[in-house]
Amino acid sequence: MLYSHDKYRAARKLLLIVIGIVTIIPLAPLINRYIPPLMVGKWNLDLAFSILLAAVSTYLILRLFHFLMIPALLLFAGVLFYNQFTDGYGFKRMINDYRSMVVDNWGKKEQKEIDLVLTPSFFDGPLTKTVKSLQSKVNHKDSIVRNFAVANSLLYFDEYHNKYGSLVRVLSLFKHINSTFKYVSDSERDEYFATAKETIRNGMGGDCDDHTILMVSALKAIGAHCRMVLTEGHLYPELLCGDEKAFELMQSAIILLFGKEAIGNIYYHEQNGNYWINLDYSARYPGGPYVSEKAYALIDLK
Repeated sequence: MLYSHDKYRAARKLLLIVIGIVTIIPLAPLINRYIPPLMVGKWNLDLAFSILLAAVSTYLILRLFHFLMIPALLLFAGVLFYNQFTDGYGFKRMINDYRSMVVDNWGKKEQKEIDLVLTPSFFDGPLTKTVKSLQSKVNHKDSIVRNFAVANSLLYFDEYHNKYGSLVRVLSLFKHINSTFKYVSDSERDEYFATAKETIRNGMGGDCDDHTILMVSALKAIGAHCRMVLTEGHLYPELLCGDEKAFELMQSAIILLFGKEAIGNIYYHEQNGNYWINLDYSARYPGGPYVSEKAYALIDLK
């Protein structure tokens, strides 16, 4: 009888350990969404801390309320299963969060800096005129632009606002613009620079300069600092992340929130300790590959 009792006791203990592990797996990424980024140098320890916190919480529940563990686990699994079909936090997002956090914490980030080469122009007069014309089209105070920017800054990633703050608003706005913008060429003879309001009203269509003006205007309307980079036959926007620490935080947010994209490198320019990332219309995620390493003008928008 004693042997039988010990055998059942060992079986129950093993079952509780398995239940604990199964509980920690979905609980850790859920906790991670609500804790601030934990940066130690260039290392992001979010996932390690989340797993530790999930393990401690599970252990305490098992010790104090082990009779509730199985119902709680079933309820948790049921919620994840339900959310899987209602666009909530389900199994797919849980797996994506794990994959993104592992890449962010222990995977190779493969940051690749491309030197921005300013090329002198032999046509300073026309270049200056083009720069001034582009600057004049940026109006972040227009009510249509402001309302567009605010509404679409709330469209994605709101559940991560506690973790990344205003960065999620910037990334949400980028995602909306780059997922809805459609390329339409200007006429062969005339170059037309559309204001952000015009691009919004015409259904989100235009060429590279129209996209850039829209992007910098909308982002500026919600407090971001951007600039336009003029290259040969192309114009693209860049977002200022700040110093190296701010760039690391932005990179962490991009890897987590755009984890579905095939992110290999986060492309950026570094000047005087400030880090700028690419927001071109061809980029599937912020910091996507640059079209050109040369530039005729850097058009800052303070």
